[in-house]
Amino acid sequence: MILGAFSILFNDWDLAKTLDYFKENGLDAIEIGAGGYSRSSHLNAKAIIESESARQDLRKMLDDRGMFISALGAHGNPVHPNEAIAKGHHKQFEETVLAAEKLGVDTVLVMSGCPGGSPGDETPNWVTTAWPEDFQDILRYQWEDVLIPYWKKTAKFAKDHGVTKIAVEPHPGFCVYNTETALRLHREVGEEMGVNFDPSHFFWQGMDPSLAILKLRDCIYHFHAKDSVVAEHLALVNGVLDAKPYQQMTERSWNFRTVGFGHSMEIWKGIMSALSMIGYDYVVSIEHEDNLMDREEGFCKAVSFLKQVIIEKAPETMWWEMRSEG
Repeated sequence: MILGAFSILFNDWDLAKTLDYFKENGLDAIEIGAGGYSRSSHLNAKAIIESESARQDLRKMLDDRGMFISALGAHGNPVHPNEAIAKGHHKQFEETVLAAEKLGVDTVLVMSGCPGGSPGDETPNWVTTAWPEDFQDILRYQWEDVLIPYWKKTAKFAKDHGVTKIAVEPHPGFCVYNTETALRLHREVGEEMGVNFDPSHFFWQGMDPSLAILKLRDCIYHFHAKDSVVAEHLALVNGVLDAKPYQQMTERSWNFRTVGFGHSMEIWKGIMSALSMIGYDYVVSIEHEDNLMDREEGFCKAVSFLKQVIIEKAPETMWWEMRSEG
């Protein structure tokens, strides 16, 4: 596996400074947001599409440092019931795909999106319970009438332009938020539709990331290294579906943390081992959203922690094969 990071954390730095900082800390990959909620200052998709010199400049910056782009991000809601928002996010997704094609990047990161509860809605409607029966009607509408048709068409566009991996981040508030819903979208759309696995969302929802990884297996196309912690004294009273603003950390049932500050090294070793078991040998990309830690301190602590748990190389020969050879 290869250590990288999501560059949006350093949006106020230029790309050259960000790449230098990543390289100084031992990283080989960079993930760059190009559209949606994760648009970064580090890449202008239109410029990359239209300008060969812009592409050459970017390639040179990467090559000079021995680095590569793990994925471009277009984390939006292209099925938003507000048509203007949906069209805007869809357009940015298409621009991200075209930029990825020009750069030879085959992976684009997204959210599944969340439609309204019916064709007349103006805001997204995330269903969290089975009853009353209205919710089943909403789910049928969202998946069968909107989500699956949209991603089937969109996945074909991506594949036609060299993006063979659309990696959805399971995230509450969107239709794909757990293992089961991620597998459903993969099954319904096809092999182009996979997962950008972020353990932090699995932790706070009460899932075991290692078991989820083993279930998702070949669907995992990218990995976000981010942690979260549940405040049990609050969760035991109010549960974990907590919509209070992130700034109210002492009042929330859970919060994002830098890796190692939510769960132990043993648990993270288990996560890396699970990734190795399914044959994942791509990028572990640091995402920092810890409100308790300065970004550079949090970033450096994440790098140091992950270097102790990441499995960089699987053995070429297994121990029992070596024994039989002896």
